[in-house]
Amino acid sequence: MLQWKRYLVIPAACVLAGWMATADAQGPKKESSETVARPRKKGGSGTGEEAELPKIPSRTMKKEGEQKLPEGLATFRSDATTVSVDVAVIDNKGRFIPKIPGGNFRVLEDNVPQKVQGFSMGEAPMTVAMVIEFSNLYQQYWSEPWYQTLMATYGFVETLKPEDYVAIVAYDLRPEILSDFTTDRRQTQEALQRLRIAAYSESNLFDALVDTAERMSEIEGRKAIVCISSGVDTFSKLTFDKTRRALQNAGVPIYALGLMQALREYLDARGYLGPIARLDFLQADNNLRTFAKETGGMAFLPRFYGEFPGIFRAIHEALRNQYVITYNPTNQARDGKFRKLKVELVNPATNEPLKITDEKGKPVKYQIIAKAGYTAPREVE
Repeated sequence: MLQWKRYLVIPAACVLAGWMATADAQGPKKESSETVARPRKKGGSGTGEEAELPKIPSRTMKKEGEQKLPEGLATFRSDATTVSVDVAVIDNKGRFIPKIPGGNFRVLEDNVPQKVQGFSMGEAPMTVAMVIEFSNLYQQYWSEPWYQTLMATYGFVETLKPEDYVAIVAYDLRPEILSDFTTDRRQTQEALQRLRIAAYSESNLFDALVDTAERMSEIEGRKAIVCISSGVDTFSKLTFDKTRRALQNAGVPIYALGLMQALREYLDARGYLGPIARLDFLQADNNLRTFAKETGGMAFLPRFYGEFPGIFRAIHEALRNQYVITYNPTNQARDGKFRKLKVELVNPATNEPLKITDEKGKPVKYQIIAKAGYTAPREVE
């Protein structure tokens, strides 16, 4: 029985081998199926050149049937650049000086006087992001910097008004948003409860500030970053120059509060700080001062806890009470370059610096706080 089945299998195998040999002699077919990358035209031979694809639409492309304007005809654009500058004028005690007429302000853009188009002043709610250093580098549990950080953070939150928006951002190796912008103080307090035990020993100040400022760049109204930090940066991806440029482009003022000022002097007086550590802390103070000055904010380096209320009051007065100046710059070129700004107080009659006196007629030393400049927009097609 098994021998009979073997005889039937041998002829069937011979027939199959013959059919495969005939198919191989014919070769592969010339016509292939359509591909995803370049589909063939339906009904076409496939040997001609492919038709050129239409170009991506652009604002500068000429539309079909559009008539060319005659030479010498004046044209007008409706997208002129308008610059808004927030200005705070404070005395030597950090108090805001009100009731300064708009005619006494002069704005210079790249040392060219500009014509002020709008001027206003008023008190408005604040939108504040608190960027808090909380790393195991300095904020070890129950250490002096740990206690000072919490005192400054909780103290500033208690001075906010009910209509103020606040967000909490803590950073060590990377920034972490503990609570988003809210007027609910319960959410803010819950976020602050997480500031207890630090994790990483890195303190990446540059990355945290740039990340927060870029997130806030599209927010309208009175906005600012309150940075509570030692100013030390250990391992950021961004360099100091790139951080300066990014913060200037974001246009968010930074109010910095430097930590560990008294502790550093105590350690230095007893010989615990070497020359390298002393230089690192001097550079840290310079970081805070530079970021604050170039963004139109202020830097505070307190030595005593009793200075905190005055610092918080100065921040509130600078943010709530501001002069808002708007103008159309004479240089309307959309080249993406940085334009330097300078705001001055002058006497329009004599064109000399304005002299401000107090109620007793004594001269008052004042400081003008405004952003250092802005980046012109680029031409976008």
